[in-house]
Amino acid sequence: MNFSLTREQEFVRQMVREFAETEVKPLAAEIDITEEFPMENVKKMAKLGMMGIPFSKEYGGAGGDVVSYAITVEELSRVCASTGVIVSAHTSLCASVINEHGTPAQKEKYLPALAKGERIGAFG
Repeated sequence: MNFSLTREQEFVRQMVREFAETEVKPLAAEIDITEEFPMENVKKMAKLGMMGIPFSKEYGGAGGDVVSYAITVEELSRVCASTGVIVSAHTSLCASVINEHGTPAQKEKYLPALAKGERIGAFG
C-alpha cells in the first residue's frame, strides 16, 4: 500500500498549516484564557472551504476526501486544540451525520449552509 499523500492533500496541508500559523496560533492562548469562540477565524476558515471539505460540491462542500479533512483538523489542532475541535465537531458530529443518514430534503435544507460555514454545526 502507498501511504503517500497526493499532490492535492499536500496542498491542503500547506495551505492549512500556513493559515494555522498566521491566523490561529497568535490567538490560541487568548482563546484558552477567555474561552471565547473565535468567530472571525471560523469565518476565515469557511472562506477557505475548511468547514465543508468532505462534502460534495452539490451541497456546497469542497468535494475533498477524508484524508484532507483529517489533515485540516491535525494542522489546526497542532496550534490550537479548540479550533481543531470546532472543525471536527462541526464536520464529524453534525454535518457528516446529516450527509450520511439524512433524507434528501434534510440534506438540501441543512448541508449547503453547513458546508459553506454559514452555519456552525454542533452536537448536544
